[in-house]
Amino acid sequence: MFDVVCPLRWSDLDAQGHVNNAVIVDYLQEARVAFLRSGPASDLLDSGVVVVSHQVEYQRAIDYSDDGVHVTLGVAELGAARILLAYEIRQAGEPAVRARTLLCPFDFDAQSPTRLLPAYRGFLAGHRMTAEPLREVAVPALDGRGTRVPLPVRWTDLDAYGHVNNAKVFDYVQQARITATTKWDPTMARAGSRESRHLWLVARQDVDYLAQMDHRMDPYEVLVAPVAIGSSSITLATEIIDPVSGAVAVRGRTVLVCADLDGRKTPLDDVTRTRLEGHLVRPVP
Repeated sequence: MFDVVCPLRWSDLDAQGHVNNAVIVDYLQEARVAFLRSGPASDLLDSGVVVVSHQVEYQRAIDYSDDGVHVTLGVAELGAARILLAYEIRQAGEPAVRARTLLCPFDFDAQSPTRLLPAYRGFLAGHRMTAEPLREVAVPALDGRGTRVPLPVRWTDLDAYGHVNNAKVFDYVQQARITATTKWDPTMARAGSRESRHLWLVARQDVDYLAQMDHRMDPYEVLVAPVAIGSSSITLATEIIDPVSGAVAVRGRTVLVCADLDGRKTPLDDVTRTRLEGHLVRPVP
């Protein structure tokens, strides 16, 4: 396993005064880069590696602290052209986040996956760990259904490879979610607003990266829809689409938990439930 302390920034906090859920993926990325840079797999970052997917389970809020957070990671699975990393983030000794990242070595010139070189494989194998899989969050394909939200890409969103950074996509999913849910039900407005009656806590956020996103002057398009409604939680599906080609670049799955203004889990009220049901997307028979 590999351990790193990731410092926090005051700007990492959200309207509730905790580290924003989307920023957590920045911490995973910082730990992952530190891990790869610590050995021969450092060259993998320079030659090319892409994130195929993230699974992030939020167990408790992370508060601002000068002590930062402690990230432990290791290699849960190692294939010919795939690396599954498992992480745990702790603050003050308490578990806060469990996560998984699937990586693939990639040749950007040929636009195709490549096999791991023996030197990389030996280094990664030396950091193998046993990690219990995170449960799958199943959602249907939206197939053009859902609320449409425009998504402009900023030049600063790009990574060293010239494409949208994987962590930035969590910002996109969050922005589209807030825009859509507030449109469906104004009482789901962001915390601290006049209309807000509850807190909406992100319990789980998964993202699959299907295609690279480039900078462009015209916006991409995001589809967002509730796909499951529980007693005190909702599951949302999100797709980021190139409106020119219609190709799906990203698929996301989000589990939101309804809480009172003190952060205690609470049932959905009838008004919110009815409004959400009006936008519910079910699997196509």
